[in-house]
Amino acid sequence: MRAFAVVTLLALSATMAQAGGLLEVGDSFPAWSLVDQTGKKVTSQELAGKKYLLWFFPKAMTPGCTAEGDGLRDSYADLQKAGVEVVGVSFDAPQDNARFVQEQRFPFRLLSDSDHTLAVAVGAADSLQQPVAHRISYLIGANGKVLRVYGSVKPATHAAEVLRDLTAARP
Repeated sequence: MRAFAVVTLLALSATMAQAGGLLEVGDSFPAWSLVDQTGKKVTSQELAGKKYLLWFFPKAMTPGCTAEGDGLRDSYADLQKAGVEVVGVSFDAPQDNARFVQEQRFPFRLLSDSDHTLAVAVGAADSLQQPVAHRISYLIGANGKVLRVYGSVKPATHAAEVLRDLTAARP
């Protein structure tokens, strides 16, 4: 019985050590299913075949998250021209995200990762108990692979950074 406990503890330690680590360019982004601000289920399968920016933000209606969201809103037409769908993710309840979308006139969906599972899986949270997500983003390709990792996002310039990267990547 003691050997089983040690093996289990080692397995848990290895899993916990991996939690919080950012994915890398070329990694497959894990499948996910979350609820948007209207209560509608949104899945990675729904976005298959499309390029999308998944931006994790700490808390709806806070200054940094508002600045980042506003920048993405203001660049939304250019992002769409580049073939990129924008989707935000936080731990906020759908009704809080709905208020955020309405007040800031966001043209994109905000998803609730209420159990923090996706955030932990992709390094946007270090544990399921973390109260808010880290401010990171992933640009995901139509094939479901990570095209770009934004592990250190500056709210005021994030949209411009993504657009610059998209422009630089074009042939």
